[in-house]
Amino acid sequence: MVRRARLMAPPPLAAAFKGLCPRCGARGLFDGPIRFAPKCRACGLDFTAFNVGDGPAAFLTLIVGAVVVIGAVTLELAASPPFWVHILLWPAIALALVVGGLRVSKAALLQSEYRNAAREGRIED
Repeated sequence: MVRRARLMAPPPLAAAFKGLCPRCGARGLFDGPIRFAPKCRACGLDFTAFNVGDGPAAFLTLIVGAVVVIGAVTLELAASPPFWVHILLWPAIALALVVGGLRVSKAALLQSEYRNAAREGRIED
């Protein structure tokens, strides 16, 4: 028996942070850590029709890089820990920020495309 989806669009930030379908608000936007599911399990919205691409990754790389460098320099100047502390700490933090940030930014972009009915090759007068 298939459950009927509640067709109420979630708020954009909630959809981005929780990985909700932009049409019905059901969980399940992602099929992996940063990979979209092919379609919504509840309402059947085809997520492959949206062109999110790698746009968020470029900006996220710059932002996470700046945060990690500022954090590493601040830690070094404040506490002067051994080098191995930096080697263990900063790659793990960078990875967590990139994966978490990609999930949120890709979901926000998909939500925005759905809400604005954005499609490739269409220009309004």
